[in-house]
Amino acid sequence: MKHRILLFLLAFISISQYVGASDARNKYNFNSDWLLSVGDTPEAQQVRFQDTDWKKVTLPRAFNEDEAFRLSIDQLTDTVMWYRKHFRLPAGSKDKKVFIEFEGVRQGADFYINGQYLGLHENGAMAVGFDLTPYIKYGQENVIALRIDNDWNYKERATNTKYQWSDRNFNANYGGIPKNVWLHVTDKLYQTLPLYSNLQTTGVYIYAEDIRVKSRKAVIHAESEIKNEYKRAKQVAYKVELIDRDGKTIKVFDGAQTLIKPGETVTLKAAAEVDGLHFWSWGYGYLYTVKTSLWADGKKIDEVATRTGFRKTRFGKGMIWLNDRVIQMKGFAQRTSNEWPGVGMSVPAWLSDYSNGLMVEDNANLVRWMHITPWKQDIESCDRVGLIQAMQAGDAEKDREGRQWGQRTELMRDAIIYNRNNPSILFYECGNESISREHMIEMKAIRDKYDPHGGRAIGSREMLDIREAEYGGEMLYINKSKHHPMWAMEYCRDEGLRKYWDEYSYPYHKNGEGNNSFKSAATNKIQKKVDARAYNHNQDSFTIENIIRWFDYWRERPGTGDRVSSGGVKIIFSDTNTHFRGVENYRRSGVTDAMCIPKDPFFAHQVMWDGWVDLENPRIHIIGHWNYKEGTVKPVYVVSSAEKVELFLNGTSLGYGNRDHHFLYTFENVAFATGKLEAVGYDENGTECCRTHLQTAGEPEQIKLSLIQSPNGWKADGADMVLLQIEVMDKDGRRCPLANDLIHFDVEGPAEWRGGIAQGKDNFILSKDLLVECGINRALIRSLTTAGTVRVTAKAEGLKSAEISFSSPPIEVKDGLSSYIPGNELEGRLTRGETPLTPSYKDTKVDVGILSAVAGANNENAINSFDDNELSEWRNDGRANTAWITYQLERAARVDEVCLKLTGWRLRSYPLEIYAGDELIWSGETDKSLGYVHLKVKPVLTNEITIRLKGASKERDAFGQIVEVAAPVANELDLYKAKDGDKTRHELRIVEIEFKENLWQ
Repeated sequence: MKHRILLFLLAFISISQYVGASDARNKYNFNSDWLLSVGDTPEAQQVRFQDTDWKKVTLPRAFNEDEAFRLSIDQLTDTVMWYRKHFRLPAGSKDKKVFIEFEGVRQGADFYINGQYLGLHENGAMAVGFDLTPYIKYGQENVIALRIDNDWNYKERATNTKYQWSDRNFNANYGGIPKNVWLHVTDKLYQTLPLYSNLQTTGVYIYAEDIRVKSRKAVIHAESEIKNEYKRAKQVAYKVELIDRDGKTIKVFDGAQTLIKPGETVTLKAAAEVDGLHFWSWGYGYLYTVKTSLWADGKKIDEVATRTGFRKTRFGKGMIWLNDRVIQMKGFAQRTSNEWPGVGMSVPAWLSDYSNGLMVEDNANLVRWMHITPWKQDIESCDRVGLIQAMQAGDAEKDREGRQWGQRTELMRDAIIYNRNNPSILFYECGNESISREHMIEMKAIRDKYDPHGGRAIGSREMLDIREAEYGGEMLYINKSKHHPMWAMEYCRDEGLRKYWDEYSYPYHKNGEGNNSFKSAATNKIQKKVDARAYNHNQDSFTIENIIRWFDYWRERPGTGDRVSSGGVKIIFSDTNTHFRGVENYRRSGVTDAMCIPKDPFFAHQVMWDGWVDLENPRIHIIGHWNYKEGTVKPVYVVSSAEKVELFLNGTSLGYGNRDHHFLYTFENVAFATGKLEAVGYDENGTECCRTHLQTAGEPEQIKLSLIQSPNGWKADGADMVLLQIEVMDKDGRRCPLANDLIHFDVEGPAEWRGGIAQGKDNFILSKDLLVECGINRALIRSLTTAGTVRVTAKAEGLKSAEISFSSPPIEVKDGLSSYIPGNELEGRLTRGETPLTPSYKDTKVDVGILSAVAGANNENAINSFDDNELSEWRNDGRANTAWITYQLERAARVDEVCLKLTGWRLRSYPLEIYAGDELIWSGETDKSLGYVHLKVKPVLTNEITIRLKGASKERDAFGQIVEVAAPVANELDLYKAKDGDKTRHELRIVEIEFKENLWQ
């Protein structure tokens, strides 16, 4: 009997604690029931202001969302607008603390509550919070109001200083409140929010130390900043509960009891070793919930749930380790707006998972958010899908001094505090251009103060010679290092519209058509009569260029010597409403279009990137389609990681393709015939390892509609969306790749049509008439706050129409508050599995070290040619008889490859002779490149190698159509930007040289 009573009491206590937990702290979705008015209405700050005729909106919602992709970035409307909201706190909130959290507003905002001025937030990028408690009306209606100015040239009021990152080229100006808003109701003894701007608080910090990946153990630490706003001291216990993704508690541990005085702020800590852990990894978004709670007077006072993950990192020797496995960076530099046509950046959380998850599906492991700190929704999304992030603070181009540098350090501080519990962030980026050593040290100190245990490298673009930086890398060029990792920040800047397959099929777009002008990002003006082929590709040439550019990095991967490249990110994943260079008014560098429909480079990267370093899963893809006019003869291109590729047409072999840049196979002069075009890849043993095919589609006959939506269904919250996919099919259900029909849509029911994008007037933004391109397109439909069934009908001349219906359940909103947090219902994706415990690469080459060098001129600088510093060089004095340098090797070796970075690599071709002792082992002209050239030399046993110029170098830019942002600089070693860089005599100039032995395994 006593035993039963004890069990009852324990059960009662557990239930009481659970109920108490729900009362301890409440986070509310504060996005509903906002009112919007464009224009400056100063009296709108007043409580009794009449706002009944204002537009009703659910956040997140930019006031100028209709302009996304209709206008070019520099034309996006900037003006003053007001947002207002009426709300009531729920019963039981009296004597509680009330905080509001804005994930971000654009640009400068004044905040009011019940007519009282709360404060100002101006950086336009980072989250901000306010304590509403002094002005809140418990049991009555409250009114919050914001005056927001999104002027492109907005200046900080106190200093009259423009924010560097408010830039017409890079930072799409979606003004107003384009991000989420949350309301927090807490006890007077509480854990603070990670909102340094205005509140000056740092919140909860969760991290792991002593991580043992193989044995699945780590010491988990929790730290919470605590405030006591009671009038008496409180004896506080700090408890931590670690919960896995299945909701199972796997560890509970405590910190020391602490007496917190009235008005005092302290940090409470607890730590414990935990085993059986699953470590967050690339494509493995395993997340835990860490509940940190405060207990006083015998009850739970406050509880914060932090969703986070644990992983182990290391940076050095030019490489990056994740969970003790070397990983080469492969991915995309993406605008932080990450926007969609007709809605801008303000999309539901599941759609962020969809687009970011597509990067992982493309075998990308890294997204570098360019110029500005990404919003919290994208950061949390990357946690879930398993995508590594490089998090910017704020920048446009170049280092800054004075107040503009102060703005950048403050933003980095706030962003680190706000995002330090997100495991997908592995890099903090201090600038989009090289910063000074002093500034790097300053930024590093901020990281060390606020995130000393997060396992994140801090660096900046370039930083090639600044050892204080923990990573670096240039924009276009291939960098290598045996010190801090170097990965390219924005490679392959080319552009190509998805609509254009090739020059053999409709709409017959030759590579570079319309190539006599480009839009300058530096001046925002059209530059005419220039070579702009790189910005007007068709899909064949665009894909081939992407293959060639990645080969440059793959060739320098870990395992190829002491100095390696840690990879790179291609500029833009999905087409973006930011600065453009080609004939459209938006950027088309993406491997998907603006609706996330893949272009052919998507599949090329899927092939080339399938592995941590070395290729792990053989893949193959035929570029283009197989629907041509009879009599068409064309090249067929295949991208594959197989050792050889054979092409078949209707079962008949067309032979093996010519291999170039390792991944590209070309089959010349293939005559079209209706049927099945098949490509088969074979490994080094001649065994089939991958296969794919294209099938000729019949005549267009019907429309097909399908939905892409949240895994948990479409919600009637006024902000959720579905992605409607439209395809034109033949009678057998095959997509017709040449269909470009104009489809008309009718929508019935509680929904808002936001549409899609196509080439035409205003890019068809918001139109219910929408072209399919290459047989497919997509449109966004947003829910209303009214639940119900929606029916969409699609019609086109000559095609069988289609209809689709879908429904939205209601979301409860009471007095402007909702408990529905959309991101909370989304699961982490585990698609790639846990980090393998095997090595990620095999050594294929080893370096033969250099002891010393003797040169024909400037001998004291000879060491610069092998000092692992790509900003130093050795050069002769321009005379033919001094254009030589001799290296003494650390051992006698049969060097069979010489790797060189020669000054003027994209501009200049050097005629060289290479000697092993007195024996000539190579003679010829070096290729122009975006970094390094590899010369296969005759292997002769020697410990002395001489490089000699045998004539005058030749000048002509091999990459002139690639336009860079930065202005010319006199000392640029690529010479493309250097004054008089094309003027030479008998110059021999070496940035770095390596002597290699290939390992024939």
